[in-house]
Amino acid sequence: MKFIISLILIALLSFAFSLYLPWWSIAIVSFGVPLVIWQKPYLDFIAGFAALFLLWGGLAWYTSSANSHLLAEKIAVLVINKNSPLTLITITALAGALVAGLSALTGSLLRGIIWKKA
Repeated sequence: MKFIISLILIALLSFAFSLYLPWWSIAIVSFGVPLVIWQKPYLDFIAGFAALFLLWGGLAWYTSSANSHLLAEKIAVLVINKNSPLTLITITALAGALVAGLSALTGSLLRGIIWKKA
Protein backbone atom coordinates (compact mmCIF):
# COMPACT_ATOMS: atom_id res chain seq x y z
CA MET A 1 0.00 0.00 0.00
CA LYS A 2 2.88 2.36 0.79
CA PHE A 3 4.33 1.65 -2.64
CA ILE A 4 1.14 2.68 -4.45
CA ILE A 5 0.74 5.82 -2.32
CA SER A 6 4.37 6.74 -2.91
CA LEU A 7 4.05 6.19 -6.67
CA ILE A 8 0.90 8.30 -6.95
CA LEU A 9 2.26 11.02 -4.69
CA ILE A 10 5.49 11.31 -6.68
CA ALA A 11 3.59 11.47 -9.97
CA LEU A 12 1.05 14.06 -8.80
CA LEU A 13 3.53 16.30 -7.02
CA SER A 14 5.98 16.10 -9.92
CA PHE A 15 3.25 17.17 -12.32
CA ALA A 16 2.21 20.05 -10.06
CA PHE A 17 5.78 21.23 -9.41
CA SER A 18 6.63 21.02 -13.12
CA LEU A 19 3.87 23.46 -13.93
CA TYR A 20 5.63 26.26 -12.04
CA LEU A 21 9.25 25.16 -11.56
CA PRO A 22 12.00 23.86 -13.88
CA TRP A 23 12.02 20.26 -15.08
CA TRP A 24 14.48 19.17 -12.39
CA SER A 25 11.89 19.86 -9.70
CA ILE A 26 10.94 16.20 -10.20
CA ALA A 27 14.19 15.35 -8.40
CA ILE A 28 13.18 17.46 -5.41
CA VAL A 29 9.80 15.71 -5.20
CA SER A 30 11.32 12.25 -5.66
CA PHE A 31 13.88 13.03 -2.98
CA GLY A 32 11.28 14.30 -0.51
CA VAL A 33 8.62 11.61 -0.73
CA PRO A 34 10.88 8.77 0.54
CA LEU A 35 11.80 10.95 3.51
CA VAL A 36 8.12 10.94 4.53
CA ILE A 37 6.95 7.48 3.41
CA TRP A 38 9.21 4.77 4.78
CA GLN A 39 10.01 1.85 2.46
CA LYS A 40 13.01 -0.22 1.50
CA PRO A 41 15.43 1.66 -0.78
CA TYR A 42 14.81 -0.56 -3.81
CA LEU A 43 11.04 0.05 -3.52
CA ASP A 44 11.63 3.79 -3.36
CA PHE A 45 13.75 3.59 -6.51
CA ILE A 46 11.10 1.58 -8.34
CA ALA A 47 8.32 3.93 -7.19
CA GLY A 48 10.19 7.02 -8.38
CA PHE A 49 11.22 5.36 -11.63
CA ALA A 50 7.74 4.03 -12.44
CA ALA A 51 5.96 7.24 -11.47
CA LEU A 52 8.04 9.43 -13.75
CA PHE A 53 8.20 6.88 -16.55
CA LEU A 54 4.41 6.83 -16.67
CA LEU A 55 4.06 10.59 -16.16
CA TRP A 56 6.61 11.76 -18.73
CA GLY A 57 5.74 8.99 -21.17
CA GLY A 58 2.06 9.87 -20.94
CA LEU A 59 2.67 13.60 -21.24
CA ALA A 60 5.03 13.13 -24.18
CA TRP A 61 2.51 10.86 -25.91
CA TYR A 62 -0.35 13.30 -25.28
CA THR A 63 1.65 16.29 -26.50
CA SER A 64 2.93 14.43 -29.54
CA SER A 65 -0.47 13.08 -30.54
CA ALA A 66 -1.84 16.63 -30.73
CA ASN A 67 -0.10 17.02 -34.09
CA SER A 68 -0.27 13.37 -35.20
CA HIS A 69 3.35 12.82 -34.10
CA LEU A 70 4.71 14.93 -36.97
CA LEU A 71 7.21 16.85 -34.85
CA ALA A 72 8.25 13.73 -32.94
CA GLU A 73 8.99 11.95 -36.23
CA LYS A 74 11.22 14.80 -37.42
CA ILE A 75 13.06 15.05 -34.09
CA ALA A 76 13.47 11.25 -33.95
CA VAL A 77 15.17 11.30 -37.35
CA LEU A 78 17.57 13.97 -36.12
CA VAL A 79 18.33 12.42 -32.73
CA ILE A 80 18.23 8.66 -33.22
CA ASN A 81 18.27 8.31 -37.03
CA LYS A 82 14.94 6.47 -36.99
CA ASN A 83 11.50 7.58 -38.01
CA SER A 84 9.99 6.32 -34.77
CA PRO A 85 8.19 8.74 -32.47
CA LEU A 86 7.50 5.91 -30.01
CA THR A 87 11.25 5.38 -29.51
CA LEU A 88 11.74 9.09 -28.87
CA ILE A 89 8.87 9.12 -26.37
CA THR A 90 10.38 6.10 -24.62
CA ILE A 91 13.79 7.79 -24.40
CA THR A 92 12.10 10.89 -22.94
CA ALA A 93 10.28 8.79 -20.36
CA LEU A 94 13.48 6.93 -19.44
CA ALA A 95 15.37 10.17 -18.89
CA GLY A 96 12.81 11.46 -16.40
CA ALA A 97 12.47 8.03 -14.79
CA LEU A 98 16.21 7.72 -14.14
CA VAL A 99 16.38 11.17 -12.56
CA ALA A 100 13.41 10.43 -10.31
CA GLY A 101 14.48 6.89 -9.44
CA LEU A 102 18.01 7.87 -8.44
CA SER A 103 16.71 10.87 -6.51
CA ALA A 104 14.23 8.67 -4.63
CA LEU A 105 16.98 6.17 -3.86
CA THR A 106 19.19 8.98 -2.54
CA GLY A 107 16.38 10.24 -0.30
CA SER A 108 15.73 6.76 1.03
CA LEU A 109 19.39 6.08 1.78
CA LEU A 110 19.82 9.49 3.41
CA ARG A 111 16.81 8.80 5.63
CA GLY A 112 18.51 5.57 6.72
CA ILE A 113 21.75 7.39 7.55
CA ILE A 114 19.95 10.10 9.51
CA TRP A 115 17.90 7.68 11.59
CA LYS A 116 20.89 5.46 12.38
CA LYS A 117 22.65 8.42 14.02
CA ALA A 118 19.59 9.50 16.00
